[in-house]
Amino acid sequence: MNKWKTVGVAAALVLLSASAAFASDGAPRWGDFGWRVLNLIIFVAILWKFIGKLAVNYFTGRRKGIAQALDDLAARRESARQGLENIEQQIANLDAERKAILDESLAQAEAGKQAIIAEAHKQAEQILEQARRTAENEGRAILQQVRATIADEIVDAAEKVLVSKLDAAKHDKLITNSLTKVVLN
Repeated sequence: MNKWKTVGVAAALVLLSASAAFASDGAPRWGDFGWRVLNLIIFVAILWKFIGKLAVNYFTGRRKGIAQALDDLAARRESARQGLENIEQQIANLDAERKAILDESLAQAEAGKQAIIAEAHKQAEQILEQARRTAENEGRAILQQVRATIADEIVDAAEKVLVSKLDAAKHDKLITNSLTKVVLN
């Protein structure tokens, strides 16, 4: 039906333009006009036969392409709108996320601090225990050294006292008594 409307409009335009041409000549030549109209109708029919489907396909395809492009644009607009909503949501949640990360970092730092303090106390106790053992060992060593020194001094003093009190005769008598006691006992 659409084809016939297009052909009718084209024929009406030809007739109107032809009537203007006839008006300038004076007397209308209807036979010549009829052949011209017939020629135009045949020309339009031939064009329609060969180019009509291409034109219809072109314009139909063009219409579908435009509709598809509009649909794609609508889909992209919707996708962009959702992306914008997501970004706005993330921006709104940014303070909460920042606070959560900060709280978690503080908790980890506190736990690390407690671990370091506990390790330091443990090492301090080990150092104190090691110092106590070292002090005890050094005390024993000094005590033994003092005892040895005192014993040496006592022996030296006793020897000096004995040498000053004993003469050779008393010395021989003392050795004889000692040997007698050892042998007899």
